[in-house]
Amino acid sequence: MTQLSNAALSSLPPGLPVPTYDRSALSVGIVHFGVGGFHRAHQAMYLDRLMSQGQAHDWAILGVGVLPHDVTMKRVMDNQNSLYTLVEKAPDGTQNARVIGSIADYLFAPDDPKAVIEAIADPGVRIVSMTITEGGYCIDPVTGEVDVDHPALRADLAPDAVPASVFGLVTEALARRRETGLPGLTVMSCDNIQGNGDTARAVFTAFAHLRDPDLAIWIADNVTFPNSMVDRITPATTDQDRAQVAEDFGLEDAWPVVCEDFEQWVLEDDFVQGRPAWENAGVQLVDDVEPYELMKLRLLNASHQALCYPGYLAGYRLVHDVCQDQTFARYLLAYMEQEATPTLRPVPGVNLDAYRHQLISRFSNAAVRDTVARLCAESSDRIPKWLVPVIRENLAAGRSVRYGAAIIATWTRYAEGIDEAGTPIDVVDRLKDQVMDVAARTRTDPLAFLQQRDLFLDLADQPAFVDAYLEALGTLHGPGAAVLVTEMA
Repeated sequence: MTQLSNAALSSLPPGLPVPTYDRSALSVGIVHFGVGGFHRAHQAMYLDRLMSQGQAHDWAILGVGVLPHDVTMKRVMDNQNSLYTLVEKAPDGTQNARVIGSIADYLFAPDDPKAVIEAIADPGVRIVSMTITEGGYCIDPVTGEVDVDHPALRADLAPDAVPASVFGLVTEALARRRETGLPGLTVMSCDNIQGNGDTARAVFTAFAHLRDPDLAIWIADNVTFPNSMVDRITPATTDQDRAQVAEDFGLEDAWPVVCEDFEQWVLEDDFVQGRPAWENAGVQLVDDVEPYELMKLRLLNASHQALCYPGYLAGYRLVHDVCQDQTFARYLLAYMEQEATPTLRPVPGVNLDAYRHQLISRFSNAAVRDTVARLCAESSDRIPKWLVPVIRENLAAGRSVRYGAAIIATWTRYAEGIDEAGTPIDVVDRLKDQVMDVAARTRTDPLAFLQQRDLFLDLADQPAFVDAYLEALGTLHGPGAAVLVTEMA
């Protein structure tokens, strides 16, 4: 068994492509926060593709972790010279694998925040990118405004504080660039948030203003925040994935990435200090990302929420098993066609009917083995951003909200913490105690869950929505999720 490393690249089997470029000659141009499976299946992959064409060798990635669990990624990246295996799996069972080499190094910020700040302040760095999840932006879910009292922001604003958050670390580096006369850079969000660049701009500007109003002005004049839409289904890596890489290639890779064969990145072309020629690697550079991002958030992401809760309650544990059930597939298409699509603008170059059916095909990809539990996690960060806007637009227009109400009702039933077979559910959510407490009360107080205004705003005050929600919840508390889906398919 060969341990993945720079030294091992020349001895790997010919069926596993490896970087053909000189990794020792790469220089860092991008600092990326949040090096997880998605980043390595997406942004790092696109950059590796460019590097293999002889381009972008001055745009290598320095990965940064800020959360306690990121120490594991630090250890793996150090042991493997930041290399990893990417395995793309198609619905027909074929796969394509390669070793990715575009990440040059990795820093664990809690160990050495100064090193992270100095790296971003280096003249060679021109982009800071982020995949820090939907919940990582310190946005108040009710107002949609920056939560300036968020503990992470307040901790970094304390006198003599050592920056610990993404916002504290990057802002300190921007302050140093300003002080030394260096130009600004681009902050590129790659998270599933509508207007992710606009959101990043709002948080960084608000944080900088609290620290130094003049710095906030400098950031507004010297830092750009492009919006983007990113798409590739990437489940969490399993021991089975590691074993498969070992069996197929004789390679010991502690953290390979397995993903679907579909990929998409639509990016606003707004980079203050240039960028890699991503268009040569398949990225769509556009002036307006919004039509694409709304399509993805409201069709793909919200449909993930539509399938995961009833699927889990009904006993399914893998996403492809849910979507290969034709009743569930019809239910998902009905949500997309009747409630999500009417809220969308035309999307240049995209046939929305074909896109909807392609999503069902992607969700049905058995080779990827995406888990239902992954889609159920962190719902309090996802539902308010992906689904509630759809419901509110449809209410305002007098359209159907039946499917949106059913999705929230299935989350309510899931958050009770026990499936229909009586098996306990491990609810993973930053608001776990809150959502489970109110869900437990719905048998006697059916509107308890819906009255969480920090998640649902005023939906509990909307009769059309409440009626549909109570009807769906009654079915869930009676004959169950499969019956609800059948009735709505």
